[in-house]
Parts: sequence; C-alpha cells; structure tokens
Amino acid sequence: MDNYAAHKHPAVKTWLASHPRFTVHFTPTHASWMNLVEVWFGIVERQAIRRGVFKSVKDLNTKIRAFIDGWHDRAHPFV
Repeated sequence: MDNYAAHKHPAVKTWLASHPRFTVHFTPTHASWMNLVEVWFGIVERQAIRRGVFKSVKDLNTKIRAFIDGWHDRAHPFV
C-alpha cells in the first residue's frame, strides 16, 4: 500500500487492528514502481490512452473499458 495519509487514519488503524488476518505493507515513499497498481496504470496509459484523441469523457471511458476487457481476455499472472 502506498503512504497516502488516508491509509494511516485512526479509523483505518482501528479496522486493521480488529481484522488481524490483514497485514499492511507500505511501499517506500517515491517508489511507485513497486506498487503494482501504479505499474498497471502505467500500462493502461501507454497502451490505451497516450497519443489518443478523445472527444468526450464517455469516449475515454469506452477506450479504457475496451483495454480492460482485452486485458482480461489474455489474463496471466501479473509480474
């Protein structure tokens, strides 16, 4: 998990304390390359959004959804 302040809010800490099954590991500050969600967003940007022309938000959403559907069709472990 990244170091966003909301992740360290007392309510979050309380919830985590009451659910010991979940262990949180924080990525180092300025190390977004270690956060696989950030890596995936980078892939979406490079393969679906960059250099695209979108005439509306709906158009952009459609393009992103098509990319995600294609991603699921060729699903494999994310490394």
